[in-house]
Amino acid sequence: MATEALVSFAVERIGEMLIQEASFFKGVRGQVDRLHKDLRAMQCFLEEADKKQEEDSRVRNWVSEIREAVYDAEDIIDMFILNAQSLRTHSFPERAFKKLTNRYKVGKKVEAIQLGLQDISNRREALGIKNIGEGTSTSRSAQMLQDLRRSTPHAEEHVVVGLENEAYKLVNQLIGRDQRRRVISLVGMGGIGKTTLAKKVYNHTQVVKHFPDCRAWAYVSQDCRPRDVYMQIIKQICTSTKEQVEMMEKLQEHELGAFLHEHLKDNNRYLIVLDDVWSPSDWSCLAKRSSNDPDCLGSVFPDGGKGSRILLTTRYKEVASHADVRSIPHEMRLLSKQKSWDLFRRKAFLDIDAESYLPDLKELGEKMVDKCNGLPLAIVLLGGLLSKNMSHIEWKKVHDNMSAYLAKEGSQTGVMTVLNLSYIDLPSYLKPCFLHLSLFPEDYVISTRKLLLLWIAEGFVLEQDQQSMKDTAEIYLNELINRNLIQVVRTSVNARVMECRVHDFIRELAIEKAKEHNFFGTNIVVDPHLFPSTSSSLFSSKSRRQSIYSDFERYASIEHYSTPYLRSLLFFNLGGICRISQLDFITKCFKVLRVLDLEGLGIENVPSVIGELIHLRYLGLRHTGLKMLPLSIGNLRNLQTLDINNLKRVPDVIWKITNMRYLYIEEQGEDDPLKIDTVQNLQILSGITFDQWIRNNSSKLTCLEKLKIEGRCELVEEVEFSNSIAKLHSSLKSLYLKASDESSIPSLAMSSCPHLCKLDIKGCMQKLTETFQFPLNLSQLTLEACRLDCDPMPILEKLPNLLTLRLRAGSYLGKEMHVSANGFPRLQILQFLRLKELVLLNILKGAMPWLMQLEFDDFKTKIFGLNELLNLVEVKILCFSTPRERLLLGFFLRTKVSFWDLTW
Repeated sequence: MATEALVSFAVERIGEMLIQEASFFKGVRGQVDRLHKDLRAMQCFLEEADKKQEEDSRVRNWVSEIREAVYDAEDIIDMFILNAQSLRTHSFPERAFKKLTNRYKVGKKVEAIQLGLQDISNRREALGIKNIGEGTSTSRSAQMLQDLRRSTPHAEEHVVVGLENEAYKLVNQLIGRDQRRRVISLVGMGGIGKTTLAKKVYNHTQVVKHFPDCRAWAYVSQDCRPRDVYMQIIKQICTSTKEQVEMMEKLQEHELGAFLHEHLKDNNRYLIVLDDVWSPSDWSCLAKRSSNDPDCLGSVFPDGGKGSRILLTTRYKEVASHADVRSIPHEMRLLSKQKSWDLFRRKAFLDIDAESYLPDLKELGEKMVDKCNGLPLAIVLLGGLLSKNMSHIEWKKVHDNMSAYLAKEGSQTGVMTVLNLSYIDLPSYLKPCFLHLSLFPEDYVISTRKLLLLWIAEGFVLEQDQQSMKDTAEIYLNELINRNLIQVVRTSVNARVMECRVHDFIRELAIEKAKEHNFFGTNIVVDPHLFPSTSSSLFSSKSRRQSIYSDFERYASIEHYSTPYLRSLLFFNLGGICRISQLDFITKCFKVLRVLDLEGLGIENVPSVIGELIHLRYLGLRHTGLKMLPLSIGNLRNLQTLDINNLKRVPDVIWKITNMRYLYIEEQGEDDPLKIDTVQNLQILSGITFDQWIRNNSSKLTCLEKLKIEGRCELVEEVEFSNSIAKLHSSLKSLYLKASDESSIPSLAMSSCPHLCKLDIKGCMQKLTETFQFPLNLSQLTLEACRLDCDPMPILEKLPNLLTLRLRAGSYLGKEMHVSANGFPRLQILQFLRLKELVLLNILKGAMPWLMQLEFDDFKTKIFGLNELLNLVEVKILCFSTPRERLLLGFFLRTKVSFWDLTW
């Protein structure tokens, strides 16, 4: 389905260009239009073909031919527009002649693609590829894989490491006093040990004793068949004769569900394990029994109030929450370094002490275990493989090519095969986003803001009604996180993901699949020891994306003319200083680039010819040290994202880039005029100065959702500034005001912005805005350096929808704060940071009834009323100043530990 999605994006883009660049297509529009229709027609067959290509190399080649045809069409059209644009500077006779020549050439190329598509289409039926909706059932290879992976509770793993605490908690949940039927979910990525843990608790003595009469284990799999699952359970909990079994096998699915329901209802209590559930809809199918009346639904697994339990394993958090909203899923964690070594040692060295082997063997083992990053399946397979041969030579072979060995070891149950199931299960719109992760270096911490903007620039995120593309991209990210394909590194105080990373084996899978789909050429660590020559043979002529991990100078010295249709070029961890001449190759060789990210590369200047990259959608220049941008930046009319900081001056040409959506220009050195009110598609504007802002007509920025204004503001007229914000009433959702030096933030009435839900203010305020002047829907408020001398709580506590309040250094200079009985009716998160003068926070009974998280960093502040915060579940102590305070805090927590669970 990755090919289907990539082709879909390309076809959509060709359609957009036919509309947006209509003036360029005079003379060839008919041909290009027909090509667009032919490509759209081919989409109808790709979904079915994508399913078949896993097992049929002929279909795989057929799909590859379509992909290449679409890429060729895209290349031809992009180059045609580029050439047509360049002719505008030529004299009229020369321009007219070259226009005719270009149209003739592109017409011939389009004809060739259409003939190729016709040939591809003619071979479709011979390969048995049908329209969408006429698909076949599960493939033979998929069915074989499911049979090989089918789990049973009897084949319990004897070597289990790192699951003792988890097993103890789960056993207590299974045999606990709660009499309602509960669904307990084990959630985690493939190979993390969900089934192993489930077997351990299923066979635990206390569990067997607690459920003496009715226990069953059923394997579900991606191809969920409720009838088969019901039969697995019935055969384990019913004593049936051969004739009764034969009779049951003739029953329809809903009849089997009804039979199972009645049998479970008659038992005292039951335990059912559903191993490997893949989707919420699968759970719904399994948990509901139908009858001849389609409106009559009842649970197959009855809640008789007897303490019955269902234990399910799944890779997806969404399945767990769907199965039982009242139960907190048990999220499996990767093993620690020590636990990983313990597991490996017991598998590789069996009962023999690892210390008795050669030190270099142990050293190799430790390095290989580190590469497993705590994934139990990889460690178990690795240990089993190495236990067969204890020679240093064999261990070194495995060390040097671990991925290949682990892919082979265990064959159909190898690491990559198990993880590949998660890839196969991805919906088509998520597959390109997953493949894109292959571009990032190993163990790289990825900024989610940057990742989402890259996905948008690549065209992976389609515009939807009533929802911005950035919001849609964030939904995609959260789906991949919930599927355990992306790991969260850091979240904001309101739980939004700020940074993430990808497990090494998931990254290996992404790289493998990306190569299959020609998604990128090569991820390159340019190392003179690995690549002694400067040959361009490193790169495929079909490369669409490249990421470079080191040594910019060496990469720049390679000939790049073999990859003229590169669309994305990303640099990582390079450092050093780059001369302006060293960037020339980018504009000379990669003329149809859409994404160029130079973040972290020391750049003195950007060549003015960058303005010739008219297809560029994303330009990343953050942390480059660049102080000036050329005026030619205004020629990048398709640019959607410009991300740069610490410029001395932003050239006043942004107004020309009418497709700009995301503009980051924080920490400008000078406050020169900057016209932006013509950029009517702008959704995020971060870093404009107060003076620049009020010189623009903000009423034209009808799409602006997020605004950050910074700099000096003492000359800003308050009424004028307040009115400029009020004009954003239809779109503004987030506002950040940051004053420099000692200047004061202009007071403003924000009640006219009904959609404003997030407000950050950093800077001196003469007084806090009255409650009625705050927007009604404000849910997040951060104050810093405001120097308020009056207690802000009497005003802030009346905000009806406030969920998060952060009071940071210098926001309040007083000694006491008081929250009244009905204050903060919906507040969930409260944060105090570096409020040095504050000695007392008094919370009256009935205040903050929903407060769940409290953060502070100074134990000297006395807090009264904590005992009344019944929903408080997490206290974060962010720092301590002295050992004595640590001791006092420890004593305090011991006396309060019964009131909340503590998170460090």
